[in-house]
Amino acid sequence: MAHKAGFVSIIGKPNAGKSTLMNQLVGEKMAIITPKAQTTRHRILGIVNEENYQIVFSDTPGIIKPAYKLQENMMSFVDSSLVDADILVFVTDINEKQDEDDVLEKLKKTSAKVLVVINKIDQSQNHLIEEKIIYWKEKLNPEGIVGVSALHDYNLQPIMSFILENLPEHPAYYEKDELTDKSERFFVSEMIREKIFKFYKKEIPYSTEVIVTAFKEDKKIIKISAEIIVERDSQKNIIIGAGGSMLKKVGTYAREDMEVFLQKKVFLEMFVKVIPDWRNRENYLKNFGYSE
Repeated sequence: MAHKAGFVSIIGKPNAGKSTLMNQLVGEKMAIITPKAQTTRHRILGIVNEENYQIVFSDTPGIIKPAYKLQENMMSFVDSSLVDADILVFVTDINEKQDEDDVLEKLKKTSAKVLVVINKIDQSQNHLIEEKIIYWKEKLNPEGIVGVSALHDYNLQPIMSFILENLPEHPAYYEKDELTDKSERFFVSEMIREKIFKFYKKEIPYSTEVIVTAFKEDKKIIKISAEIIVERDSQKNIIIGAGGSMLKKVGTYAREDMEVFLQKKVFLEMFVKVIPDWRNRENYLKNFGYSE
């Protein structure tokens, strides 16, 4: 049997369930998941390897109208994922009020096969699912439409079947033992950022970046240092909390995840640093991996 390999980009609005879907399809936790929108900032690859095929999944930031430079750069990740995709998986929330014209604009620019995934169908009734299927057939006329619940791992097999059917014949793009293009440092920083999204409200998570400044591995322990970047002193005080209580909470929960992920004991130290308006400053965005 000929070997198949290709790039599958997962796109959609914020909070449609793209990261949950990719984690389920890849079988590993590649992308952070929180109830808040715009959690994913980078384009994250998750690679599924079998003897006869390699699927390179790409989770992308939710499509929005950019309000500052960071978001502009996030949307450039989406655009690049459209360019090299063999297959596009467009994830739409069953409860979405069909305000997805910005997504459809981007879909016009692709020659990839398109699968519409109507997510969160566990929250809806059958007649509404049927209505959504009819709507997307008329609106987009994609190569496929499927209703799923990514969170509950329901009806995901048709997605894999569609992908394997439409994957081009090609040698593997990555070594067969690779799961992602991202480093351990990247996933460690994402684990801290996930806890910030979980424990803080309002603008704090969106004004925050996490940089791993040291990652030293010994036989029994990995020593990790990280900086949490914020834009204002008031945000720094909130991140730290009374007597350092909030920072300690973030560190405790993040370290637990790191130890599971890295399969080793972790010593984690974190510092909070203020960089005014970092989300609009190109030099910092470049240093933080948001631009070339």
